[in-house]
Amino acid sequence: MNEWIAVITITLLACISPGPDFAMVSRNGLLLSRRAGVFTALGIGMGVLVHVGYTLLGLGWVLQQSLWLFTLLKLAGAAYLVYLGINMLRARPASEHADTPAPALSDLAALRSGFLTNALNPKTAIFIVSLFMGVVRPETGVAVQMAYGVFIAGAHVAWFSLVALCFSAGRVREKLLAARRWIDQVFGGLLVAFGASLAIAQRSS
Repeated sequence: MNEWIAVITITLLACISPGPDFAMVSRNGLLLSRRAGVFTALGIGMGVLVHVGYTLLGLGWVLQQSLWLFTLLKLAGAAYLVYLGINMLRARPASEHADTPAPALSDLAALRSGFLTNALNPKTAIFIVSLFMGVVRPETGVAVQMAYGVFIAGAHVAWFSLVALCFSAGRVREKLLAARRWIDQVFGGLLVAFGASLAIAQRSS
């Protein structure tokens, strides 16, 4: 029971901490649609399952021990975040008028954006691997460990779906859409900053 409490507490703290996932979901929910935000959240949950999957298969330990492999993951994640951020920064304003609809994003594209943002995020990899290596006991059954993984993914989907719902709420959205050009700039800048910080941290380590 104490192990469950630890997993739940650490997971909730990891979910609510700001990062690329939050930036992507809030941006898609605000500037595109509530549906796009929720599908982005579902993609994030799928990305979490990738990290859980390779950790349960023992590859998490390999990743932890292999410096070059972990470096490759960090650089790939950094490059993807910078790429997303630059695309947002270069986005052309749709119109001078706030009521012009934003470009549509398919469900698959929204799902993919959330999935790649999380699956290529080395901080999520560190979180999952550290949780299973440091908190979960070796004698814990595989079924229970899988349940932990499902909970972690579900918690991410629930939290980021809530974020998407909040940012796509009528009154909030109406007020912020007038400044959507600047919002794209802010979120794009955040993603570039996240990616750059990963690359700098890797270079200095």
